[in-house]
Parts: sequence; C-alpha cells; structure tokens
Amino acid sequence: MVKNGFRVLLAAAMLLAGCKQESAPLPAPPRATDPVPVPTGSSFVAVPVEADAAILRRVVEREVPQTLWSIDQRFERCVPPQRVKVLGQRIKLAPKIGCRVVGKVTRSAIRLHGEGSEIVADVPLRAIVQARDVGGIIKHETATGSAMAQARIRLDLASDWSPRATVKLRYNWTREPGIDFLGQRIEFTKQADKALQPIVRRLERELPRELQNLRLRPQVADLWQSGFTVLSLNEKDPPVWMRLTPLKVHYGGYSFRGDRITLNLGLEAKTETFVGEKPEPPKVVALPAPGKGLKGRGLEFFLPVIANYDQLQPVILRALQKRQERPFTLPALGEVKAEFSGVEVYATEGGRIAVGIDIAAHQVEAPDKKTKGKVWLTATPVTEAGSAQVKFTNVEVKGKTDTFGGNLLVKVAEQFSFSETIADALAQNFTVDLEDLQGKIRRALAEKRQGSLLIRTRIDRFETGEITAYGQGLYMPVRAFGTADIRYSPRR
Repeated sequence: MVKNGFRVLLAAAMLLAGCKQESAPLPAPPRATDPVPVPTGSSFVAVPVEADAAILRRVVEREVPQTLWSIDQRFERCVPPQRVKVLGQRIKLAPKIGCRVVGKVTRSAIRLHGEGSEIVADVPLRAIVQARDVGGIIKHETATGSAMAQARIRLDLASDWSPRATVKLRYNWTREPGIDFLGQRIEFTKQADKALQPIVRRLERELPRELQNLRLRPQVADLWQSGFTVLSLNEKDPPVWMRLTPLKVHYGGYSFRGDRITLNLGLEAKTETFVGEKPEPPKVVALPAPGKGLKGRGLEFFLPVIANYDQLQPVILRALQKRQERPFTLPALGEVKAEFSGVEVYATEGGRIAVGIDIAAHQVEAPDKKTKGKVWLTATPVTEAGSAQVKFTNVEVKGKTDTFGGNLLVKVAEQFSFSETIADALAQNFTVDLEDLQGKIRRALAEKRQGSLLIRTRIDRFETGEITAYGQGLYMPVRAFGTADIRYSPRR
C-alpha cells in the first residue's frame, strides 16, 4: 500500500516536472514613502561694491588748504648772547640778537593711493622760512624744508551701514624746516603740526558726509533683497534648483585702485538644492547690521543625484537581459537558462531597495520545461565616499522553496553574479548621470544674471557621499566646492 502510494506521488511529480510551471506568487516587500531630504550647505560669496573715488579726492583737496601755515613775527632772541669763561667766571661778550622771522608752509597736488587697509592721501609740503634784519648786521638768512605729509584714512561702517572715517596724520620731513644761524637751529615742526591737526578733524567730519553720496546702504539693501532667490542648476533630466537664503552681509574693508574704491563685502547664505518642481523662493527679511567676520570666498552646495526607481528599472532589465545570454550554473541542477522580462524597483524598509524580477527559467537539457514567476530580492545599496561604484550588502532573496519551480527561480536569484550584475548597472548609471550633471551645472553657473546681480561661479571640485535608498529614489549626495563673485549690476 505504501509502495503504491509512493508510485502515485512519484508519477505526479514527474508529470508536474514535464509541464510548464508557474511559481506561486510571492508577497511584495512593503514600500517606503520617505522623501529625499533637501540637502543644505553654507556658502560665503564675495560681493564687491564699487564706487567712484573722486569724492574722496575732492574732499581732501577742499579741506587741505594750499597754505597750511605762515609766520611774520619779531623774535627778540634769534641768537643767544655769547659767553666765555675767564678766571672761572662766565662773561657775556655780545648781547642777544633779535630778528624778524617770516615764512610759510605750502602744499602741492595731492595724490591718493591704497596701502593695506588704508587710503593714503600724499600731501607734498614745502616750507620756506627767512630771518630778516638780524641785529642790523645780516640782511637775511633763509632756510627751507620739504616733507611728504600723509593723511591716512580708514573707513568703517556703522550698524546702520552709514560710513565712518578716521584720519591719522603722518609726515616725514626730508629736512625739518628751520634756520641754522651762528650755531643755533630754529625749528618750526610744532607750528606746522599745530596747523595740520584741525585739518585732520575736519576730514573726519566731512568725509562721512560726502561718502553718503556713494549710496552704499541702498545698494547693499538691493543686493540683499536680490539674494533671496532660486537659481536653475539644470533645466531637465532632471530639473535641479538651488535656493539661496542670505543670512548676513559681512564687511571686510576695502581696496583702492585708480579712481575706484571697492568695498569688500561677503554674502553668507544658506544653499538648498531641490530636484523636480521649482521650489518657492525664500521669504525676504530686513537687512541686518554688517557682520565683521569676512571669510575667504567659498561656494558650497549639494547636488542631489537622485535615480528615480522608474528610471532604474529599464537599466537593470537591460543588464539582466545581457546576462541571460550565458547560462547559470546551479548546484545539483547543472546549467540553467533564465530569461528576464520585467523588473520592478522601489525602496523598502530599513534603507533597502526591493527588486522584483519576472523570470522564465529552464534547465539547458530540458528547454521545454520552463518555470515562470516573480522573485523578490532586497538589499542595502552602499557606496564609498568619493566613488560612484554601487555595491549591495545584506542581499536577501524572498521566495518559496517547497516546489521545484519556486526552488529553481530562487536559486537563479541567489546567484552572486546576479546581484553583481545589478550593482554594475547602477554604478554605470550613476557615473554617467553624475558626470553629465556636473558638466551642466558648471555651464549653468559660469555666469548668471539674477535681477540686479551678476553671478560668476567657478566649480573647483565635487565630492560624492554615500548612497541611500528613500521612497522618492536612490539618492547619492554630491557636494560641490568652488568660488563665486556677485557683482551688483542693476540694469539701466
């Protein structure tokens, strides 16, 4: 009875093996729905604001008079009395000698130039001093001196962006003005310095008033408002956007060249990168007080290289169909041919992806005994920083092994070369997409006008991060580093 029953089961199994089999449908892994996070970076963009330096030159020329100091005065003691020592006593041999002193200190044309963090006004000075009617003996004695006085101007900004100026006087006489007469030197430096100090105070008072004509605050306010914007990094395949949100404008001094004064400003901004629809522009806030922490130029943002799962499906299918040209060698079953007709890909739980593959398989020696079905594979995609090479870890094949058909399909899916084939396909896809996107972004940001801003950017390097599976797509963060200048250039 037992033998008869065994024969019946064996016959049934042989009959089943001789027919086309359909593996029992397997439950699909749960779908993840989490979106790709919006990558955020921090950038510090140079924002030079230029102005005509003629204002400074006019103020200095106006406030520094042609004649700085003059004298016409009678001195009762131009030459001290001469004494000699006789028998231990000092005896005066000649009386003190008086004279009339006349003279003046004048300047020639003023020249402006930059020196470090200061604007220097070179004021060439010349002094002529004459002693006349020296005791009725000598008609006159003349002395001259020359100097390069310097008004060293340092500009700063108040919390309301209004300009401030401090001026320091420095001069270096090539020959200090005075008179050498009968062994005595009469000098006039103190008088010249006394005449110049009020000029310094006038410059400190008048320069900020004149600098208001540069309209610095309105320019910075317009620049600040224009900075709240969304820039297109790539128009399509896929659309990529960068949203700029200014945080602070920093003041880092100025430079002076020719007839132009350049205020060195730096825009600190948050950068966010989006894929897909254009995001809403950031909300504009009021211009804050100037910051004082000017850093080096640096543009930093993230490129979210996202592979949509719908786009990955044909890539994986092509790779599998290329692989199906060679048979799989399975333990205990020998060589098996497999045909792949469909692929379904999405994210599942735990940062893993689920890959469902429609397979029709048969042993090479039995081509008419095909088994069809869908097998699910789940795995964790990983990459190393700086590489687009995708690998898979924790590969699990979901399938039943209680039938010959199910067992065949699962064994095909369990082949290491199978997951390796998928990894190679994704790696190639990411490498091509990454290089293509980098080229597009370099071109898009090379020079870009946004309202009153002319943005010039140079991307120096890209750094790739680690790949992660989200419900929205397979995401590889790419960090871009470079430099950028923003010129305030309103259309006329």
